[in-house]
Amino acid sequence: VKNFDITIRLLGGLLSGYQLSVDNRLLALAQDLGARLLPAFNSPTGMPYVEVNLKTGKVRNPRTNPAEVGTLLLEFGTLSRLTGNPVYYDKAKRAVVALYARQSPLGLVGSSINVETGVWSDSTSHIGGGIDSYYEYLLKAWLLFGDQDCKRMWEASARAVNEHLSEKVSGNFWYGQANMYTGARLSHHFEALAAFYPGTLALSGDLDRASRLQTSTFRMWTTFGIEPEMIDYRSMTIVDDGYELRPEIIESAYYLHHFTGDERYREMGRTFLRDLIACCRTDVGYAALSNVRTHTRRDSMESYFLAETLKYLYLLFASPGTVDLRNHVFNTEAHPLAKISRR
Repeated sequence: VKNFDITIRLLGGLLSGYQLSVDNRLLALAQDLGARLLPAFNSPTGMPYVEVNLKTGKVRNPRTNPAEVGTLLLEFGTLSRLTGNPVYYDKAKRAVVALYARQSPLGLVGSSINVETGVWSDSTSHIGGGIDSYYEYLLKAWLLFGDQDCKRMWEASARAVNEHLSEKVSGNFWYGQANMYTGARLSHHFEALAAFYPGTLALSGDLDRASRLQTSTFRMWTTFGIEPEMIDYRSMTIVDDGYELRPEIIESAYYLHHFTGDERYREMGRTFLRDLIACCRTDVGYAALSNVRTHTRRDSMESYFLAETLKYLYLLFASPGTVDLRNHVFNTEAHPLAKISRR
């Protein structure tokens, strides 16, 4: 299995379910799964292999990316706090630190790295898929665990991203792609996956950039009737015309409404819901689109549509305080994890 997907979806779900229900069977399953995932970290650098066999512990595929390395600490850390066994936190934290230590002198990370050699194989830096939740978890590990190392890494990384990846175009605010070593702009592409970043900025307290970027991502949605997977924001043209029922833009609207109380974010939510029903609803579920221009539907609905997309839509319109963000942090699959003291 892919360590990343199993961790954020299944391990995160078991831990969140246990905290909500106090059903010890869920914690036992989480502990068993966590132990089976640990061999993934047995690389020379401490960064995890992409895949691990849950029965034998055999690992494979050393070529990975920052998201798959850095999006594990919330779940493994929570497992350590709940069981009193530090090995889970220590392994996941070591992986994050190893990745951060290999950032460029500009403070940027690339798109692909080898966990055996620690060498970057793709020096393209951005905030989209393959890097996105690495930044998210630096901030959230600080918020959930009070980890000062993660706070320092988040603050330094956010400064580098703002300095080298952000760009104003025709009055709109975006983050593009650049070379991690030189900062040279490589493209003006923005992904639907990158629409998580306004929410992360809002969580960090940077409501100005969060609001400006959310305005841009909403334009990406409304220009095409529903958001494509990727656009060129300079020409406002589609680069990838699929739509995968992604939650990120809705997640960011939820955070911005939570922290500002501004009703325009709920108005965005009404637009999202209306367009989802019009373009994607079927008799048996909601279909991803292979083409946002023609609304051609695929026979596909990822589990994150239920775990995240609909959950954040619900929370956007729910009563304030439905989830106490002072004492809970959502993992990247939208499973709420409660703050707990160190054993």
